[in-house]
Amino acid sequence: MINPSRIFESQSEAEFRSLALEIAQFQLAHCSIYRDFARLMKVERVNRFEDIPFLPIRFFKEFEVVSTPVPAYPLVFMSSGTGEQGRSKHIVTDPSLYRKSYSLGFEQYFGSPKEWVILALLPNYLEQGNSGLVNMVEGLIAQSTHPLSGFVLNEMEQIHARYVAALASGRKCMLFGVSYALMDLAEQGKDFSQAFLVETGGMKGRRKELTKPELHEALRQGLNTSEIHSEYGMTELLSQGYCGSDLIFRTPSWMRVVLRDVSDPMALVPEGQRGAINIIDLANLNSCSFIATDDLGKLVPGGFLLEGRVNHADIRGCNQMVG
Repeated sequence: MINPSRIFESQSEAEFRSLALEIAQFQLAHCSIYRDFARLMKVERVNRFEDIPFLPIRFFKEFEVVSTPVPAYPLVFMSSGTGEQGRSKHIVTDPSLYRKSYSLGFEQYFGSPKEWVILALLPNYLEQGNSGLVNMVEGLIAQSTHPLSGFVLNEMEQIHARYVAALASGRKCMLFGVSYALMDLAEQGKDFSQAFLVETGGMKGRRKELTKPELHEALRQGLNTSEIHSEYGMTELLSQGYCGSDLIFRTPSWMRVVLRDVSDPMALVPEGQRGAINIIDLANLNSCSFIATDDLGKLVPGGFLLEGRVNHADIRGCNQMVG
């Protein structure tokens, strides 16, 4: 068994690739769905980083993707959706690994949660339940240790009052919200000029979908703040990426994005060219760390850009097209 602490240790690129290869070999041995898929791709064993197969993300809708024994009461995350049949399921056998991943990932991008009052505007995720996003934000709120931090539903006046009180207390204020709810807030005409916004989740059918630049501009105008950030995460992973105004998503040190050719899943696309996004998330040790998503993107210096969806892929609100 691989020691999870190794995942978060500082690593050179060669060390990252070596650990990724070790994890791939472990998961091929212990995750039956990943092993069966690899065999369909004519991969029995991987001896090179470049040969690691990436499991199509849709498998999480039909199978239990696990590489370690499942405890009696595992943590289970479900994707947002309108029916159980269409929702992905991620069985998290070690919740402490998720907590460490999202906590360190947040710190690498935003600093310690203790520096923030964190307000969460995620109504639909709270309603559906079993949300990895809610679990993460709940944990970050607890780590902030500030009494003003917490979830708010549609109490727009309360959100602004908490924001003003947070600034008065000397803390920075972060508003973490699903895109359509932040747009609702932007239409109230309140000033949030010193707030940091982190948007995620798309419009969920509540509003017209916007490109990232359009969404960021609308929020910038409506809330009078230049600090607009986006989160890139999904039910099937345990790590997240974040971007700012340049729209370049940065990932933590144990997470990588590589691009595949849309017509050949084993052919990789070089930096600067458009391709389908494969994600390596070493924190996903107990499930599958190598996921072929249905998102399109482009590798650029410092990270990656989102550029839409693979044709015929299910629409996922958290990864709407960015033009």
